[in-house]
Parts: sequence; C-alpha cells; structure tokens
Amino acid sequence: MADQLALDNVLYEKKSGIAYVTLNRPKVLNALDTPTWIDLRKAFLDAKEDRAVHGAILTGAGDKAFIAGADIGELAHADAYEAEESSRFGQEVLSLIENLGKPVIAAINGFALGGGCETAMACTIRIAAEHAKFGQPEVKLGLLPGGGGTQRLPRLVGKGRALQLILTGETISAQEAYRIGLVNEVVPAANLIARAEAILRQISANAPIAVKFSLEAANKGLDTSQVEGFALEASYFGICAATEDKKEGTSAFLEKRAPQFHGR
Repeated sequence: MADQLALDNVLYEKKSGIAYVTLNRPKVLNALDTPTWIDLRKAFLDAKEDRAVHGAILTGAGDKAFIAGADIGELAHADAYEAEESSRFGQEVLSLIENLGKPVIAAINGFALGGGCETAMACTIRIAAEHAKFGQPEVKLGLLPGGGGTQRLPRLVGKGRALQLILTGETISAQEAYRIGLVNEVVPAANLIARAEAILRQISANAPIAVKFSLEAANKGLDTSQVEGFALEASYFGICAATEDKKEGTSAFLEKRAPQFHGR
C-alpha cells in the first residue's frame, strides 16, 4: 500500500509496522464531520490491507482533544433521513476499526465526547492521558449517541453505568473512566504514545493469526450466546492449530527459545 494517502483531515503514517492515525482538526477540537469520517475510513482500510502493518494507534492533534464529538454545525442542518444516513456511515467506519483483524489502540489525549467517546470504544484498547475527559452528551442536543454508543458502552461498563452516562450527558474524568472500565490505563500525557507503542510491540511478538482470531472470537462472541461463542472459539482454535505458527510456537516453547512467527 502507499506510504502516504492524500487525506485532508487525518494525518496518516506507517513506521515499524504501526499505522499512526491522527485526527487533524485541532481548531475545532478534532470534531467529526463527513469528510473526516471518510478520511478515517480510507486510513483504516489501508492499515487493514497492508500486511506490513500489525497494529494502529489512533489519536488527536493538539493537547486538548482526542475527538470532541460530531461537528455540531453540520448536525444542526441534518434532517431525519440525513441524520440516519450519517449515523449508519459512522457506525460502519467504527465497525471497520473494531473488526480490523489487528489491534487498534486509542491514545486519548484530551476530550473524548460524543462521537469521540464512541470512536475510542470501537478501538481494541483505550489508553488515556491524565487530563482526558469522557462523555456522551447527545441528550443535551436532543439526540442520542448515533455512532454505536448505546450498544458499545453497556457492553464495556455495564447497563446501569452506561445509562447513567447516556441519560445525564455528564462528563467524567480519565480516573473515573478507568474505575468503571471504560479505559484500560491512565498515563501521564507525555507517556501516552510510548505506552501505546509498547503494548502494540507486546502484541506483535505473538502469532499474527492467533491475534486476529482472538480478536474475532471476542468480538463475534459478544454478539451471540455463550454456547455459540464456545463453538466459535473451538473452530478458531482448530484453525490456529493447523498453522505453521502453532508448530513454531509450541516447538520454541519446548526448546526454550524465542519463537519466530511468520503469520502462516
């Protein structure tokens, strides 16, 4: 894939197997308008298709906001049909991120409100800077979360806590987000990207096919019954057992050496 995509609202670069995706609209706190959603989709499609990319880090430009939400100016003029279409498109982009087949780490460097919180929730792992803030304030605008928030938030933090956040529209601190399980870790802002990179390095040391199917089993399993989830897990376990990586991983363990995985 091309090293540089021509994107207006997103910075995109690939280094050492990591795709760095940075929302680049700092003057409007990286708000999500339609062109920005389109750019996000292009960046993540490239990351998905590039075999050299083993994971991605998603963050926002500047030190104030990860993504402060949807572009309210654009939203204010949307009729019912346009609003539903934009909701579906946002959901599609976030499903692409969630089901990339590779880990995506949200490095949350400030406000993650509305669509910003929803974007973070679509990522595999969320790391927040100490000053980050989270919320789903859509009810204050006469709306409800439209980028998957009513579905992902209850799955992450439980129905009661999710509904409290969605119905009050309140903003919570990074520490509270950590306490309720919305974020995995809270780190000093200066360490945010380095910590995300360290986690991706840890993951990339493992067998790529096993990582891909682990992600898929967890994502698909949550949308089905536990019994069906078990069946899915067993079938993926069987697929992994037939790979060269499984042969290499088990041999390396028995021979007390580091494995060399090739994604086959």
